[in-house]
Amino acid sequence: MSTKSAEKTLEQSDASFKPVFFRLSDVDDKKRLEVLLEKKPDILLSDTIYDQLFELVKIENPTQKLSPEESDVCIQKHLDGLSFREYGVWVYYPWSRRLVHLLDREEFGRVRTNRNNCKITPDEQQLLSTKKIGIIGLSIGHAVALTLATERSVGELRLADYDLIELSNLNRIQTGTHNLGINKSVVAARAIAEIDPFINVRIYRHGISESNINDFLTQDGKLDLLVEVCDGLDIKVLARKRARHFEIPVVMDTSDRGMIDIERFDKEPERPILHGLLGEIDPESLKNLSTTEKIQVVGKIINADEISERLKASLTQVGQTITSWPQLGSAVALGGAITTDTCRKILLGMEVESGRFYVDIDRIIGVSRQMC
Repeated sequence: MSTKSAEKTLEQSDASFKPVFFRLSDVDDKKRLEVLLEKKPDILLSDTIYDQLFELVKIENPTQKLSPEESDVCIQKHLDGLSFREYGVWVYYPWSRRLVHLLDREEFGRVRTNRNNCKITPDEQQLLSTKKIGIIGLSIGHAVALTLATERSVGELRLADYDLIELSNLNRIQTGTHNLGINKSVVAARAIAEIDPFINVRIYRHGISESNINDFLTQDGKLDLLVEVCDGLDIKVLARKRARHFEIPVVMDTSDRGMIDIERFDKEPERPILHGLLGEIDPESLKNLSTTEKIQVVGKIINADEISERLKASLTQVGQTITSWPQLGSAVALGGAITTDTCRKILLGMEVESGRFYVDIDRIIGVSRQMC
């Protein structure tokens, strides 16, 4: 098999984004790891298990300032006869050939979320770990997915995008040039696994369509929340119609003026999609539109009177001097934060209403509106 064929095979497989776990207390796992190390002598090894245990005993004794010697005694007691090598779990990332030694699931989670307390309580953290969120569109969605994972405000993520990382995406998607040409959902899933291999991630690398939308929303347990941030107008409408049918709330970020859009179909199952701005439109009617027709529909969805002056200017130039409306890395990062905060509040049962809300930095800090 050629190098290119091997890379293609990896990119299409679960190994392209799912880490492999080895627990050396299990005889079979121990043997599998030995075989792996024998076959791949160039694996990059990272073993900081002592430092992780040091953190663990520190958070387990928050009222004491342990000396290094006292910490070491606590660590040895915690090991309960196991060697450092045997303790925890070894995690292999096939795409980067890295083998990382970590605390296992429960202890890893306790240490990693320790500094969330008390902004997220332990009970809330446990509840969030049971929640499932789907994200359609992995440009803005990349920032949302990684912020949710970093904060650990979710237990399972379903990621859908058919598109590949292009050089022009790197103004807003925080990833490296080595990921050019790789599916966006794969890139996001890999990044999440490297932050937290215990978050369950499923990908839909061919995107969302009429044939798989129900599976995306309900297979192996209904989503608790849908984040829709894709470019396809027909998919925007289709996803909302199906989410409304299954009574799943939908959140959307536009990366302009910090606008967050919330539709509580879980509480309002008869609510018109997109706040009634398009009526009960058929998704099929939004396929194969011209650039001008797309801009007209987008203008209705985002309410052209409420967008920033610079985005208004860009809409008149799409297909003329620019290929698509611009998105800035700072706006996408802000959207990732606002969307994550909104999702967490909804998942924790806080009173979050349907509607559109703005975290408009220009207005907050008093910057006058200016054209390009």
